[in-house]
Amino acid sequence: MVGTGKGAELGILIKGGETLEQVCKLDTILFDKTGTLTEGKPEVNDVILDSQSELSADRLLTYAASLERGSEHPLGKAVISEAKKRGLKLDEITEFEALPGFGVCAVLNGQEVILGNLKLMEEKGINTSQWTGRLEEFAHQGKTSMVLSVDRRVAGIITASDFIRPHAKEAVERLQELGLRVGLITGDNRHTAQTIADKLGIQTVSSEVLPGDKADEVAKLKEQGRFVAMVGDGINDAPALARADIGIAVGSGTDIAMEASDITLMTHDLNAVADAIELSKKTMGKIRQNLFWAFFYNCMGIPIAAGILYPVFGVLLKPVYAALAMAFSSVS
Repeated sequence: MVGTGKGAELGILIKGGETLEQVCKLDTILFDKTGTLTEGKPEVNDVILDSQSELSADRLLTYAASLERGSEHPLGKAVISEAKKRGLKLDEITEFEALPGFGVCAVLNGQEVILGNLKLMEEKGINTSQWTGRLEEFAHQGKTSMVLSVDRRVAGIITASDFIRPHAKEAVERLQELGLRVGLITGDNRHTAQTIADKLGIQTVSSEVLPGDKADEVAKLKEQGRFVAMVGDGINDAPALARADIGIAVGSGTDIAMEASDITLMTHDLNAVADAIELSKKTMGKIRQNLFWAFFYNCMGIPIAAGILYPVFGVLLKPVYAALAMAFSSVS
């Protein structure tokens, strides 16, 4: 009760004593990238046209924003936000299809328009060979690239980047000092993921992981005998949060993520993750200390109360003093 109450003071909501007890057993902790280690509010950096494209930069952005209209994905929101900044009017689309982990496609002005990552373009048989070098360059800069194709031909790319949360690096360092193995899991390509991981000092990176496969990554670690925590914020993190031994949801995330988690952080500071682990360790340490003294105290007091010292020293423990001793035991 004291431990969970102290957690609430620190902005850490813990679902019961059993969770608090389990946290100190953790040896591995996985972080989702977007919205957890990063702010989850990416901004558009570049709008680049293909040399053969007939579209202007604004028109390319209009196509992309029209496809992403109503999107809850951070990258989709970034595209729509940039279109609004430029005062662009969005077009109507039909036959919309969302492809989680890949992108979106629809029919716009009678043309098939696809917006997504390189994998999606490859699956659709769209030639992106002329963009490979540029895309890798952007990835090394920590930017996420979205390729837009019109009628199966690349029209251009839009890049966006997110900002690392304040204190994220400090939180990772604290967790590593506590002896935990820290990992990053994301749907981004390996270059972008590695760039973020390098900035934060994270050695273990799982990139290009589809939303539905995050839980499988957690399961693999558990099969290796690891006691795993997952930290996430989005709808697609919920299965992984539920699969982990301890699910930790960032409070600014979705309701379903918080419902699937064992711990909810009501602060944006990721140091709260390390705080939760330290709180668990100290609470369990105090419980063990209390158990030791309770056994020691009773092992000493009960024989005295039973008269073990009377034959030699003539000492008896009167009931009133025994009651005081018991009360003092509870206080101590």
